[in-house]
Parts: sequence; C-alpha cells; structure tokens
Amino acid sequence: MTRKNRIRVASAIGLALGTALLATACSSGAGGSGDANGNVTMTFWHNSTTGPGKAYWEKTVKDFEASHPKITINVQAIQNEDLDGKLQTALNSGGGPDVFLQRGGGKMNAMIQAGQIQDISGSIDSATKAAVSAGTFKGYEVDGKTYAMPVDVLPEGIWYSQDLFKAAGITDTPTTLDELNDDITKLKASGVAPVAVGAKDAWPAAHWYYNFALRECSEDTLNATAKSLKFDDECWTKAGDDVKAFNDTKPFNDGFLTTAAQQGAGSSAGLVANHKAAMELMGSWDPGVISSLTPDQKPLSDLGFFPFPTISGGQGDPAALMGGLDGFSCATKAPKGPCAEFLNYIVTKDAQEAYYKAFSTIPVNKDAQSVITEPYLKSVLAAYTKAPYVSQYLDTLYGQNVGNALNTGVVDLLAGQGSVSDIIDNTNQAAAKG
Repeated sequence: MTRKNRIRVASAIGLALGTALLATACSSGAGGSGDANGNVTMTFWHNSTTGPGKAYWEKTVKDFEASHPKITINVQAIQNEDLDGKLQTALNSGGGPDVFLQRGGGKMNAMIQAGQIQDISGSIDSATKAAVSAGTFKGYEVDGKTYAMPVDVLPEGIWYSQDLFKAAGITDTPTTLDELNDDITKLKASGVAPVAVGAKDAWPAAHWYYNFALRECSEDTLNATAKSLKFDDECWTKAGDDVKAFNDTKPFNDGFLTTAAQQGAGSSAGLVANHKAAMELMGSWDPGVISSLTPDQKPLSDLGFFPFPTISGGQGDPAALMGGLDGFSCATKAPKGPCAEFLNYIVTKDAQEAYYKAFSTIPVNKDAQSVITEPYLKSVLAAYTKAPYVSQYLDTLYGQNVGNALNTGVVDLLAGQGSVSDIIDNTNQAAAKG
C-alpha cells in the first residue's frame, strides 16, 4: 500500500467527460442496464436521508439527467450507520449499486482486492485533475491507481455552542487537555451537559480514542499500523488510558451509552442543536446535521469549532487532525463512461457550491470554497491548512473488522465492561482473523 494517509485542501473546478466516452461505454454494454439506443440506467446509493442533503442529491441527479438524456440514475438514500453493512452485503452478492459512497482506507482496499470497484484513473478528465489536488486524490489511491472521486474534505474537531460557553464563564476555546477539563467543570456548574456523544452508534464514542491516539502516536506509527495491523506500540495503550481518565471525569451527557449520533433531537447532534449540550467531537459534516435538528431547521447561530486539544508527552504532532473524505466509487459492473461522467459532474463548480450550501461542509473545489461564509467552517479550513498531516478515521484506515473491534472495545471501556488491554487484545485478534 503506497498511499499516504493524509489529505490536503483541494483546488479549481471539474467538468464532465466527453460524450464520445459515453457512446463508447454504452455500446460496449459495460454494466448497468441499457438498450440498443444507448440508453443506460444506473443505481446510486448515498447516506443523506433527510433535509437539504437528500434534496441536494435529488436535484443534482435530475440536473445531470437533463444534460445527459441517455442516462437515468435511480437514487437510494440509506441511513449512514446502515450503509457500510448493506453495501458490503450487496457487493459480496454480486449486486448492489453502480455508484456509491466511498470512505477509503481499509474498507476500500477490501473492495479492490475483491474486484468490486473500478480504477477510474483513466476516466478523470484534465479539468477535474486541475480541479482536485493530487494530495486529495491520494486519499483514494492505491498503487498509483484512483478508485473514487472525492467531493468534500472532513477534518474532525470539537463543535461547540458559543452561547453556552459564555454562560459558563468560558472566554477562550481550550487548546490543551487540561484547559478542556477545566471548561468541562465550568459547564457542569452552569447546569449543562459538557459533551454530547452518541455511543449507541459506537463510532462517535470511539472517535475520542482515535483522537487521543492521534496525539499519543506518531504519524509513522499510524501508517505502519495500517500495514501491519499490529497494535503493539505503547502509544495505543496510552491512548486508551487517556480515554479512561477522561471518562472518569464524567464529561458526557446522561444516558450517552444509549444516545444515537445523528437521528432526532435526542441524538448527540440534536443535544447541541437544542442547547442541551455544549460540545460534540465530530467531523465537518456536523454543522449540516446540527442545522437539520434545530427547532427551525436552520444553522445554529452560535456554533463554533476548535481542533482537538493537545496533550503533554505524546508522539503525535499537536497540530495534526483526524479526518477523512467523502467520495464516490463506480462498481465494477457499472457502465464505465456514464459512471465517469457522473463522477466528474459532481465536482463542477456549480455542483460543489450547491453541495457546500446543502451540507455546510468543505467542498473539494477551490472556487466553491471561496463562497464559504460561516466563521466555524473558516476555522476548520484554517486548521486543515495548518495541519502537517490528516490521518484517516481509524475505523476506515484499518478496515471494517479492525474498526468494528476498536469501536466496540471503546464503548465497552466507557460502559465499565472492558479494559484498555481488552481494546488492544480484541483489535489484534480481529486483525489476525483478516
């Protein structure tokens, strides 16, 4: 595996592939369903089940179909927490969608090894190559081949209510773990839940471990572990100790073990949206989710962002970020030309500006980035630009089996039903099983 597990801010605009490529692919019958007149139907899976995100994909697909009358795309929105499992089951059965959300990392590597997704390297047109930085594409590269089209960058950090911070007497965002703990004490005294976490869905709770690992482990260790899948460096245990010590201060909302992450006002995002909790650790899609859960379904006016705090003595760079990409892959069975046309289309300037407005996150298109107005997204972009590296989310980087073991182990630790050593042992066992 040659790709570096980092992402960089993207640039410029993308355009669609030429109609000659479409005609070639349609006449070849390379997947999907088509007819003698060159009409092609594809299926498309994404994870935006409500609100502006769902509306965005419906409109984008309709706009694409209007300019590509021989292509029909059937859209299916699947809840985020269900998508990976349903997708893998469908791909393993030889069915599934033609175009689908791609998270990268070990999960993508497994699809490559199983022959389930296309190498799209030769289908990315010159305008798109100029549009999206080479560093961003690296998040979807293996051995020099590209397997997905990125649409946004998703650095992670802590989202917070400026009003609740002010009410608790907090004047500056914390930069160190000690400062974060002090602010949590002040927030408790003010009568608000300091930190919301949707541990029912496992991965949001595990992201606390991921970020402590980012601070405790060097970049070399993170990348070496991606190859070996052996969690034998002392830093992995230190990260677990950090999580336990943090949990012992009781920073999370009441009932966090049964709280969902992104569904409804009672979810962790909903608690922030309704000023029931002051903070949430999450990727940069969170503002869009929070907006959909406010009483008026509008952006939270006092939302702010700060990077995960530094800790003393860690091997990781204090400015490094945890993060990822959202992108889309073409299944092996998909018609190559039409699928590539769609992938290039979704990174055009107009599509990316609409994407930003729908999801309140950072698009890969530089010109679309220029229309970002929210201070919190500007803060994310500044931290992202400053970061010496951005590690993929560990459950993505290390693959589904290892990721599930990590996520489950962290939740068990938070629930008092497991230990730090259990996280390491169970993760190593999952890696050994492949």
